[in-house]
Amino acid sequence: MASRPVFLPKRSKSAFVREIPVEFKWFAGMAVTQKQKSISSLHDSARALLSVDKVLEISSKSTEHIGVSLSAFNLSLEMDGRLVSVEVAYQSGKRFERGGPFLDLLKRTSREAKSDSRLKESGRLIGFSLSGDPWPLEPTTAFYDWLYLRALTENPKLAEQLPEYGAFTDIEFNPEKSLNCQARSAALYVCLQKERLLDEALRNKDSFLNVLGANISETRQGGLF
Repeated sequence: MASRPVFLPKRSKSAFVREIPVEFKWFAGMAVTQKQKSISSLHDSARALLSVDKVLEISSKSTEHIGVSLSAFNLSLEMDGRLVSVEVAYQSGKRFERGGPFLDLLKRTSREAKSDSRLKESGRLIGFSLSGDPWPLEPTTAFYDWLYLRALTENPKLAEQLPEYGAFTDIEFNPEKSLNCQARSAALYVCLQKERLLDEALRNKDSFLNVLGANISETRQGGLF
């Protein structure tokens, strides 16, 4: 058995996305077919446990075309006149104690950008930068989420299909090893849309951070549930 988080676009007291660990039968092996068996098992467990009809796997291993297209390695946005993947935009925006942002990564593939040795050799991560505009480390996934949501607005044919799903997964995401998750970002988009906060959140960086922060503030005041 294994466990993976399932992300639901439902607002809670402290977040716009509910992350629920779900146990399922794991099929060992690196082959795509094995990964897809694990995905199917995870989705069966999620539907039974969480009472959701449609679950979308967002990764290159997804059995659905939209799930593959929504992978951060494939989903693109425009940056400084160049079309790049969310993954490339994220990696190129990292600022470290001894270097970065490494803007030359904007010319690389998603896999090349993610595996660039400088990302591990430049010291502690201290923040992010997007077209010269600095971004903080907190909220933890804000910069990645912003890039993903902006990419969705530039790909409306993909974005408009997201509300059809009640939950999202990424079979490769391990919360013990990583922070950012494309499935969580997709769920955030759907929840903000449901709450009629999407336009406000996407107005600019400050508005986005304010929307995320307001949810936490309401929690402290006991204003949601």
